[in-house]
Amino acid sequence: MSEMILEMKHITKRFPGVLANDDVNLSVAKGEVHTLLGENGAGKSTLMNVLCGLYHPTSGEIWLEGQKVKFSSAKDAMNRGIGMVHQHFMLIPTLSVVENCLIGAKSKSLLKLDLEGAAREIKALADEYNMGVDPMAKVETLPVGARQRAEIIKALYRGAKILILDEPTAVLTPQETEELFNMVRKLTKSGYTVIFISHKLNEVQEISDRITVLRQGKSITTVNNDGISVNELARLMVGREVDMTVTRKETDQSKAMLTVSHLTLGQKDGNRLLNDVCFEVHKGEIFGIAGVDGNGQGELVECLTGLKKATSGTAIYKDLDLAKATTREIMKSGVSHVPQDRQKSGLILSMNLAENMILQDYYQPEFGKGPLLDWKYINDFTDRLIRDFQVKAPSRFELAQNLSGGNQQKVIIAREVSREPGLLIAMHPTRGVDVGAIEYIHKRIVHERDEGRAVLLVSTELEEVMKLSDRVAVMYEGEIMGIVKPGEVTVEEMGLMMGGKRLEEIRVKA
Repeated sequence: MSEMILEMKHITKRFPGVLANDDVNLSVAKGEVHTLLGENGAGKSTLMNVLCGLYHPTSGEIWLEGQKVKFSSAKDAMNRGIGMVHQHFMLIPTLSVVENCLIGAKSKSLLKLDLEGAAREIKALADEYNMGVDPMAKVETLPVGARQRAEIIKALYRGAKILILDEPTAVLTPQETEELFNMVRKLTKSGYTVIFISHKLNEVQEISDRITVLRQGKSITTVNNDGISVNELARLMVGREVDMTVTRKETDQSKAMLTVSHLTLGQKDGNRLLNDVCFEVHKGEIFGIAGVDGNGQGELVECLTGLKKATSGTAIYKDLDLAKATTREIMKSGVSHVPQDRQKSGLILSMNLAENMILQDYYQPEFGKGPLLDWKYINDFTDRLIRDFQVKAPSRFELAQNLSGGNQQKVIIAREVSREPGLLIAMHPTRGVDVGAIEYIHKRIVHERDEGRAVLLVSTELEEVMKLSDRVAVMYEGEIMGIVKPGEVTVEEMGLMMGGKRLEEIRVKA
């Protein structure tokens, strides 16, 4: 093992009421890809924000190239060669790539910015690492993958020797992920060091030299990435054995429960957020919708749940056109909805669990008569759901805001599934949820399918969609590029569709 370029020793970071990092140790060797693996809330981003000078550690030391360092700002850390590409990009869209790179960088001249000279340097960097980014292009014109490369170029141009990538593949197609990994390998061969923050086990296996696992703010262990299995990594992350396999029953899928025809949603400027979307979801089927985030999936679900009114087209479920109905009419007809943002539209955080469990159906006769609620029935109902759906909470009186993200998600899924819908629409059901809760949620969704319900599953996690779905539609810029069965399509074909190629075009060329 080459020398350690970075050592973080006994790092503790406290916020009011939260111990985010608890005596964490991290040693990173020069020229390696070192992954920080852990669930949401394990303390990965906090630790890196300490390293970047954005947070001051409550206690502990940082050693860089054998010297003890203290950063009083992000600029301090940058001047010592530490650069971070955040999950949410920090570029100014209306400026060019070169202008973004020069913001806050050391200027060669005090009097004027040398844009052309900087552009030449940036182009040379981009060419050396196959980044394919035009320095003079405005950031707002670049696709997501190119924006990310611009962020990496910005860090390198400012002198980063240690590059921190925070969940870098969250917004990429499989092909873009492969390009990113090739770039990372080239950078480490040239002597750069990469710290990769992730919770995607397959990717961690593919790219890492060594892996440090964080759990509940503590560093659990550091392992070499040779021969370690995905299941072993999951066990280290969660602290127990995790079974991610999903078994499904044969179901009768002959009956279409939801028929979406030529659904279109326009905008004031003439753009179409949805354009001529057509598909069917059958009884006993999980129909998946894949695609990079922001390609119309959210608008589609909003049109199907009464939150937006489609410009044209229909979405027929049990003689009701969901595209024209109100949310209450839709929910009354037997549709359940797991929304994309649990805190904004799934729960009322200041209410307790019993109140949240009846949000959809409080007006139904079983929950009370007229204005009076039957709290004995509601309390028994809530206790049963908390037990059946393994929600970790002290009691039904706990406020939703005090639960972890995974348990908040379980409350929503418990409420929506308990309504015994004919159609379950689940959007990002496991986003920001720990591996243990993902395991449970996946099995629950498949159980609903096995019980004969129609499930519309929308997720940007390609692996999740391919694992759970009977059929998958890929969306790009509000249109469906193709509908496939997971066993009959390659990851490359899925990636091309996610990038805007239609299935028939891909298959003709092949």
